[in-house]
Amino acid sequence: MAADDLPVLIVGDVHGDIERLVGALHPYPANEWRTIFLGDLVDYGMFGVGCLRYARDRQNTEIILGNHEVAMLWALRDPTRIGFFISIGGHQHDLDELRADEPLQEWLKTRRLMIKLRDGTLVQHCGNDDYRMLLGNDESDPVNAINSAATLVLGEGDAHLLWEVMSGKGVFATQPERLERWLQLTGSRRVVFGHTPHRNATPARYHGGKAINFDGGLSRSHRMYRRGAPLAASVAPLED
Repeated sequence: MAADDLPVLIVGDVHGDIERLVGALHPYPANEWRTIFLGDLVDYGMFGVGCLRYARDRQNTEIILGNHEVAMLWALRDPTRIGFFISIGGHQHDLDELRADEPLQEWLKTRRLMIKLRDGTLVQHCGNDDYRMLLGNDESDPVNAINSAATLVLGEGDAHLLWEVMSGKGVFATQPERLERWLQLTGSRRVVFGHTPHRNATPARYHGGKAINFDGGLSRSHRMYRRGAPLAASVAPLED
């Protein structure tokens, strides 16, 4: 069966906790699910690059970029950014490991910022519309335009704009009008994201399910982790 025909499994921010990630994915065999990671596989936990490789090599799996991957690529290109990368939870050993693996670097640079599913679901890292900063004058296909602009920016080695776009505060939970405008612009019926940890036992749904947050604080190394945080808050099937 083609990946597009499989049920969709969403994975929120992993942040280097490969042990919990493997446990969370155990009930979902890779050949039976189309798995989509929402970015931020790296930082805080000690196995960020390991999580990237694990996700990359999983069958029927796609990974979009999070702001922490952007910061890591930025530090890789510009040594003056290493201190900043470390300050947001990055690890020097992960940076060294990525530097030594050029194929992984090139793979990471070509990840998209968002994916539009056939059912009209828009998948992106953070719950805001700052992605508009990457749009030019042609809004006929904004999702493709944003992804193309991101690839171009990373290819040129300047990640500053992407960091600004992807590290802002989530707004969709509290600003339904802004959410509606974003859905209309992108031609989507709902948006799925991570980036901002929630406190629910399952993915947090806002405004009748038009916005769904899958960042349930999976990583035990994240500053927002709470003991007993359920895996289902971060890794769960995408339901109608």
